[in-house]
Amino acid sequence: MLKPLAIIQLGEPPEPIFKAIGQQSDWFIDALPPVHNDIKIFRPDMGEKIPSSDNFSGAILTGSWAMVTDLHPWSESTAEWIRSAHSNSLPLLGVCFGHQLIAHALGGRVGDNPTGRECGLHLIELSGDYQNDPLLKDMPKRLSAWLSHQQTVLEAPQGANILAFSTQDSCQIIRYSGTTFSVQFHPEFSLDVMLACLWNNEVIDHLPDGKNLPTWPRLILQRFYNYYCTVPKCDFIH
Repeated sequence: MLKPLAIIQLGEPPEPIFKAIGQQSDWFIDALPPVHNDIKIFRPDMGEKIPSSDNFSGAILTGSWAMVTDLHPWSESTAEWIRSAHSNSLPLLGVCFGHQLIAHALGGRVGDNPTGRECGLHLIELSGDYQNDPLLKDMPKRLSAWLSHQQTVLEAPQGANILAFSTQDSCQIIRYSGTTFSVQFHPEFSLDVMLACLWNNEVIDHLPDGKNLPTWPRLILQRFYNYYCTVPKCDFIH
């Protein structure tokens, strides 16, 4: 029997966004392929404790409106959980804040992006040994993705592999181990989700027409689920 997939929601959307498009966990569920596991949603930002990583087939850590460098107690306790789950080889996928929090938890450095806020549709260039990564193989080298972030991973943890960058951010994708992976962009975003961010007067510096919406970031999310979370036990790359 497959263990549940955990979605660790790391913040509450501002009310206008919630009313327009719901909770972050809903965006991920909508973007996933057909799921054969139960999905368990946890809210450490609301004081909820995340159970031991032994209980799950994998975990997705979402974005947030908080900042990693604020060192909120709930964020730091989640970082501690990440270290334990990573050591236990639980498949982890971090997105935006989740990407930064994994890097922070494993010894990287996070802070404000010196090039400024990156928001809208941007070009991502894959790099390093990406063709041998199970989540990136056979993808084009240059692709577009939705982004909305102020902070960034300034230095990846020692031993981690950076597999993508943009003109504003040198750490768009990081592979930490055979089971831990994170992305700065939003594979769960649709155009509606991106546009809903306008409520906060965010500057959208790149928007596509309806014919050029990104599709490959969602494929990474779907590959994460299919590769890691659909078998009772599997040997992963290290």
